[in-house]
Amino acid sequence: MAKQGAARKTEAVEHGLKSERGGLRAAELDRLVHERVRLGIVSALAVNDSLSFNQLKALLKTTDGNLSVHARRLEEAQYVTCTKSFEGRIPKTEYRLTAAGRRALERYLDHMEALIHATRQG
Repeated sequence: MAKQGAARKTEAVEHGLKSERGGLRAAELDRLVHERVRLGIVSALAVNDSLSFNQLKALLKTTDGNLSVHARRLEEAQYVTCTKSFEGRIPKTEYRLTAAGRRALERYLDHMEALIHATRQG
């Protein structure tokens, strides 16, 4: 567990959170993940094997169109997979987080943790 924390800290520094002069500069956050609905999607999928479109919609309190657009962007980036099927005559759409999506979320969290730490250290 401690090794993971140390690895994250090193990785965050390697990603350029410190400027040449030692001060904090803006983190190069993954804008794809940083958006509220997309962050909600990848976060929810990180703690669930899969979620249906309707489950995500209810969880994130968003509209069909909004969820569809954001999920498609994540799918295009290969951060999530989308499987469409039918239960009887009812269509069902399931989403899963990919390994690339999990890595993107971890990088995003590393950046945020480094920013929080640097801000608190002042």
